[in-house]
Amino acid sequence: MSGIFSSSIARKVVMALSALFLIIFLIIHVAVNLTSLFSQELFNELSHFMGTNPLIQFGLQPVLIFGVVLHFVLGFILEIKNKSSRNVGYVKYKGSAGANWMSRNMILSGGVILAFIVLHFIDFWIPEIKHKYIEVLPEDPGRYYHELQEKFLEPWRVGAYVVAFVLLALHLLHGFQSAFQSIGFNNKYTKTVVWFGKLYAVVIPLLFIVIAMYHHIFHNH
Repeated sequence: MSGIFSSSIARKVVMALSALFLIIFLIIHVAVNLTSLFSQELFNELSHFMGTNPLIQFGLQPVLIFGVVLHFVLGFILEIKNKSSRNVGYVKYKGSAGANWMSRNMILSGGVILAFIVLHFIDFWIPEIKHKYIEVLPEDPGRYYHELQEKFLEPWRVGAYVVAFVLLALHLLHGFQSAFQSIGFNNKYTKTVVWFGKLYAVVIPLLFIVIAMYHHIFHNH
């Protein structure tokens, strides 16, 4: 592990791999949540499976949490290293000359996304852990849909989700193709990766926004 933090190349590769892992997770996450728009029963079934399957709970979930922590820790370390290695001061540094806003502000968007993840954990993960392992309540396969609805009743929470997903889109617009470049994926398929990355960066956060807005508008009585 110490080699990861001491080597710049190792940090970038590991950060890229953790980013690709999280990119795949987002696809699965949004796919499950999308079912809540048209089928309460299907959403409950999928959520119940995800919430009770031992492989997911004790195998993939710890890996996911570790991946999230590792990605953000490495991100902050890379940002600190980049700032310390610049030969020109901030007054003379013209970031727009060699990089766009997204690439120059990955630490900003990443910080907000990290704050959102904390909120998301407070909203969903912590209550789930409390329900199953602390209070040890009887399992109710039909509770997930109503719990999802309750989280999107308050406008401030929906607004926080929307802002976070907009910044996630900006983060992904640069981060998606950067992750592939870090693992050496520069070949004849580069243009396809760039195109797919832009599509992904817009569609996935937009779908999450649609889900939040749908439950806020149509179930806010």
